[in-house]
Amino acid sequence: MSEATQDRPGAIHARPVRHPWRWVAVAVIAVFVAMLVSSFVTNEKWNFPYALKIMNFNPVLEGLVKGTIVGTIGAMVLGVFLGVVIGIMRLSTNPVLRGVSFVYTWFFRAIPRIVLLGMLGTGLGFLYPALDIGPLPFSQQFAHWLGLSNDLTFFSLDVNQFSSTIMMGIIGLGLSEAAYMAEIARAGIQSVDKGQTEAAQALGMPAGKTMRRIVLPQAMRVIVPPTGNETIAMVKDTSLFIAIPINTELYYQATAVGTRTLQIMPSYVATTAWYLILCSVLMVGQYFLEKRFGRGFGASGPTQKTRMLSFKGGAGGA
Repeated sequence: MSEATQDRPGAIHARPVRHPWRWVAVAVIAVFVAMLVSSFVTNEKWNFPYALKIMNFNPVLEGLVKGTIVGTIGAMVLGVFLGVVIGIMRLSTNPVLRGVSFVYTWFFRAIPRIVLLGMLGTGLGFLYPALDIGPLPFSQQFAHWLGLSNDLTFFSLDVNQFSSTIMMGIIGLGLSEAAYMAEIARAGIQSVDKGQTEAAQALGMPAGKTMRRIVLPQAMRVIVPPTGNETIAMVKDTSLFIAIPINTELYYQATAVGTRTLQIMPSYVATTAWYLILCSVLMVGQYFLEKRFGRGFGASGPTQKTRMLSFKGGAGGA
């Protein structure tokens, strides 16, 4: 036997580290889950069959579509558009634009959404019963000072009728969401290296086109995850339409059925089931959006091993 063979160490018989407390935790969780399932099955007060019926009632489905889904889409479209504009204003070199964006985000982030919706749904109609629109600012005052018989009003809106519609709810939630989206957009824009903007400016690209074609596409990697969370939260916040009040809404209609039939818990179960379904669909969509905009970064990009093999292959070919 050679000297090298004699110096080689023998086989190592490694034993895995034991984790007894893991099995204890699994047993405790299993018992807890079994107790929870047993309570659902044995307690007839849950009344799951009737909850399924409530989910398919026409008023509940109408509230789901017109109130929850339409309200979420409308509020998020308004919030994202206005939030991106305010976020860009926050990064402007103009102190007036920065000040306006700061005051906007400060105000709407500080006001609870249920208070804001209550003010828009009830208080706005009390303060301004009618909204008169003229060709110029202060048209009515000018007409009064000049002694004109016509007050120069082109259109008059009954605020009390408009304030109890789904549009007012969308506006209220959209204005509130814009304050949060402004901070999300600002963080996404600041995550892009300034060299990208400087390179675009060196090529003579205007500032607006640079923002649309260079900065925002790269910032989406940072913007998409929190925006997905905000969208999921908005689905649940549409239940706050009750502060306006708006009758065509999922939570309102489901609880109304429960109040009429004295089946309170089945109505809550039906509402919870619909929210779980909607949020689950949005979570799947968020996953694929993050995967798309995260290509080339972190775990979504090529692994270190793949990059090394590519480098070696290129070196060998040279």
